Amino acid sequence: MKSISRRNFLRTSGGIAAGTLIIPNFISCSANSTVNVAVVGVGGRGMDNWTSMIGVWKDKRRIRLGLDKDEPKQPYPHVRIVAMCDVDDRAAAKAYELIPQARKYKDFRVMMDEMHKDIDAVIVSTPDHTHFAATMAAMQMGKHVYVEKPLAHDIWQLRTLKKAADYYGVVTQLGNQGHASDGIRNIKEWYDQGMLGDIKEVHAWFSGPDFSSIYFKKPANYPPIQQTIPDGLDWELWQGPVKARGYSPDYLPRLWRSYYDLGTGMLGDWGCHTLDAPYWSLDLGSPDVVEPEQIERNSRMPSQFITDKSILRFEFPKRGNKPPVTLKWYDGGLKPENRPEWLRKQLPGSGMIMVGDKMSAMTGGKPWDAHLIMPNNEWKDFKENGWEKSIRRIPRESPHDEFIDAIRGYGPKPGSNFAYGADLTETVLLGAMAQRFNKRVEFDTANMKVTNHAELNNFIKEPARKGWQYGEELW
Repeated sequence: MKSISRRNFLRTSGGIAAGTLIIPNFISCSANSTVNVAVVGVGGRGMDNWTSMIGVWKDKRRIRLGLDKDEPKQPYPHVRIVAMCDVDDRAAAKAYELIPQARKYKDFRVMMDEMHKDIDAVIVSTPDHTHFAATMAAMQMGKHVYVEKPLAHDIWQLRTLKKAADYYGVVTQLGNQGHASDGIRNIKEWYDQGMLGDIKEVHAWFSGPDFSSIYFKKPANYPPIQQTIPDGLDWELWQGPVKARGYSPDYLPRLWRSYYDLGTGMLGDWGCHTLDAPYWSLDLGSPDVVEPEQIERNSRMPSQFITDKSILRFEFPKRGNKPPVTLKWYDGGLKPENRPEWLRKQLPGSGMIMVGDKMSAMTGGKPWDAHLIMPNNEWKDFKENGWEKSIRRIPRESPHDEFIDAIRGYGPKPGSNFAYGADLTETVLLGAMAQRFNKRVEFDTANMKVTNHAELNNFIKEPARKGWQYGEELW
């Protein structure tokens, strides 16, 4: 790994000015100081991730709360972007302009072959269907990995990534940002300290999908009509491991989320956020059953296209002295029926409630704003008096800093490492399976099998095209 003094870094770096970020070329070398990062998928969420990793992204939420200053930021001297990989020159153009000296690639496999000696960590922010291949390619080279949620596209991939993290001994992090927050720690401390009592019931809901947004769209035809591939896009590489199809703008840059063979539905998009607090606090593990209670889908769209609305019921068994838990997920604007004891005239568009037999706790779509459900004056007093803060807080609530600090030896392994993140994502993917096929899913966790619909096991481990097969050697 390479380094440069902070004084020289600030002198030679233009920082953020006129919308341009200049990172100087580093010449001197010394171990354990600078983390060299490669980025796979550099626009959209990718840009949010790599700008956060080098410390220049502004957290609007923390600025609004007065926790951070709204001022230009200088890039960290201990992190640099050395390579960028994206299959679409159009989507990558802004990132390439901001980091002109990073080597540019379209195929992450070529990047890893050519630059593995110069890379310490890799950020993967591709569409869901290519998370696994890109992550495994990096881990096989011994690289630390930060992966946008959901971690992978099927359950076999998730379990393989857990094995790989142990086998290769690398630092890993799932990008469900709220897991680094104070809010999720508050929830777990309240539960662990007995304030909530037993919890047998959880409700989580999200307002999307919004088919008028930039993320979801119903195509005029299904499957979408093949069109001419635009210049600058390598369509073959974009498809990666999945079955080949003709190009259509109905798939990208963001609309792939609408297709279950590419994305993972509304649950994959938000479940790793909204379910994070109850999953961690209650140590839920894997559900035995996921039951669709309501599925609404446009009649001309097959099961390969995401649902308009749904209600799912997850049944989690008893865990030690913790009672069984029923968790309900609602999307498409559906919500749980409001209750007087929740002290709300109406429930927000997205949120989560853990119903305790002593007290209940609530968050928004992400777990940052966690609070106990009680009258406002009592909540104010409770916050002022405080409680035992038994869980380590993450500086600036930053999962990206947490990841880099772990690599540099300045902190423990990230909280949403693959051992945790894969299990959380497995619950999300079981829900997406029940949603997709509108079938009750009974799951044998130990044997990684759906026991009541044998045909669904074809989706526990999906086929990958030649050249995109990874992980078999770990089984």
